[in-house]
Amino acid sequence: MPQPFHLAIPVYNLDHCRVFYRDVLGCEEGRSSDHWVDFNFFGHQLVIHYKPKTQSEELHTNPVDGKDVPVPHFGVVLSWQDFHALAKALESKKIHFVIEPYIRFKGLPGEQATMFFYDPSGNALEFKAFKDMDQLFAK
Repeated sequence: MPQPFHLAIPVYNLDHCRVFYRDVLGCEEGRSSDHWVDFNFFGHQLVIHYKPKTQSEELHTNPVDGKDVPVPHFGVVLSWQDFHALAKALESKKIHFVIEPYIRFKGLPGEQATMFFYDPSGNALEFKAFKDMDQLFAK
């Protein structure tokens, strides 16, 4: 695995997001304070930082493979088996998908399984997987 990344994101409800990342996504909680919480996000360091809610920003999307992909977004490339296990777990927890799990670029370079959903503060997440990891950067 490459070096873990560190990502800090704003959330306007620390308690709801703490439950989401810990209990829905299954991320182990690390250090925390009244204003932030560390998580082991699939081997990477994700920190949710409290930021008061401001006027809602207009959602932006870009078309990819006929779907409206939210921008910005973040996530992890999982193994094929882990992706499908997570998708099934999220479906059982009634997560609303912005883009339901499906195979993108079927039969083309970069073919991948992907899904998109939001955390309780509106941060967009994408999880994906490749049957062939050599396709990760395929042109």
